[in-house]
Amino acid sequence: MIPLKFVYIANIIVAGWVGISSLFLPKLAAQSVFSNAFAYSEAIRLVGSLWTAIFLLSILGLFFPQKMSLVLLIQLIYKFSWLLFAALPALLNNTPYPREMAGFFLVWVLLLPFAIPWKYLFG
Repeated sequence: MIPLKFVYIANIIVAGWVGISSLFLPKLAAQSVFSNAFAYSEAIRLVGSLWTAIFLLSILGLFFPQKMSLVLLIQLIYKFSWLLFAALPALLNNTPYPREMAGFFLVWVLLLPFAIPWKYLFG
């Protein structure tokens, strides 16, 4: 089992950077986070608000690891969904998509099931 605090620390680092840059420096985020795969739009700030929420909830997760584990389940669902419905079709159709983000999401989708305290969530 992967320690929950490790997952929350990783979320704080990654989601913190992505969320804050997407909200406050969206054009920079379009280049760095999204690898210029998408044209700049205000949708970047929408995504930034989600990641900022994950960042803030992960800070709470350091103090209340099991109670905040629902945020990990939400991440698992949305990252898997994005890989399945956005990244995979883009890969198959040879259209641009943020490859680094897809790689990170894939790693996270493979690791999160081993970190989520399933018995706590559904017990």
